[in-house]
Amino acid sequence: MRSKKIALLVVMTLCIKIMIAQEGLPIYSDYLTDNYYLIHPSMAGASNCSEVRLTGRKNWVGEEDSPGLFTVGYNARITESSSIGTTVYQDKNGFHSQTGAYLTYAHHLMFSRSEVDLNRLSFGLSAGTIQYRLDQSRFVPNGDPIISSNSINTSAFNIDFGFSYHVYNFYIHLTGKNLLKNSGINNDIQITSDLRHYLMSVGYVIDKQNSEWSFEPSLLFSHRKGIDQSSIDFNLKAYKDMSFGKLWGGLSYRRSLDAVKIIQGAESRSQNLNYITPFLGVNYNKFIVAYTYSYQSNPIVFNNGGFHQITLGIDFSCRAKRYACYCPAVN
Repeated sequence: MRSKKIALLVVMTLCIKIMIAQEGLPIYSDYLTDNYYLIHPSMAGASNCSEVRLTGRKNWVGEEDSPGLFTVGYNARITESSSIGTTVYQDKNGFHSQTGAYLTYAHHLMFSRSEVDLNRLSFGLSAGTIQYRLDQSRFVPNGDPIISSNSINTSAFNIDFGFSYHVYNFYIHLTGKNLLKNSGINNDIQITSDLRHYLMSVGYVIDKQNSEWSFEPSLLFSHRKGIDQSSIDFNLKAYKDMSFGKLWGGLSYRRSLDAVKIIQGAESRSQNLNYITPFLGVNYNKFIVAYTYSYQSNPIVFNNGGFHQITLGIDFSCRAKRYACYCPAVN
């Protein structure tokens, strides 16, 4: 009886991990570290500079097989209105891991009468492959004839599409990710055959003339179609102009809009996912360094440890600032 309970627990844990890990690139708070292209393909080449961004994230430091994510992204203008980009990432979550590579093309349409005014609509399309890997060698310590000890690998093709609109200090981004059917390695689990993920970002930069400080409140709404779950990020970011570049930081609060039922002893409870994420970064000449820490504030958690992330970046081939607005993602 005990072995059946253990087997059931293993299967349930495996199914949950696969359902989460198969969504493609996980959406954390790394977009706030001057990295909107990571989640919105229409932001490829949106800046006056060519950009390279690297991020490394580790969850529950000290726990074996804890989730970890590494990303590398590049985007740049190739003509006045066209841009390209590429993103490579590796995401590991327990026995499951995935490696993805995407190429992006973005097109930018200007509606301004003058280049000084920012009034621009951008479209972006990303296409790429994701390789899934499931390591079954450690499912049961002494082996199980029913479960193969080999690793399972498979690859799938998918696309992301979105658009961005900037007018002066205001912006909005809408993106659909994983728009093609892609069930990964567990085709018999119906819920993972629909990995569509819809994102909407909206924000405004508040600045005063002759002031070193500016503030950027923003929102990110996220909806996963296949599992019908939504969440929202409330963000506040502050910038301070320095002689060497720019110092910035802020706070993000993520809350899921759908409660999850949890059985604790004989009591059934429900809770919403809550993340509190402070972050701090600096633009030193053409280099960017940022640190992000996320804390899960739910009463019931897997581990009290936090989520650590480092972002490194460099801007190059920069053009002069063109727009008379305080819009850090563009100027």
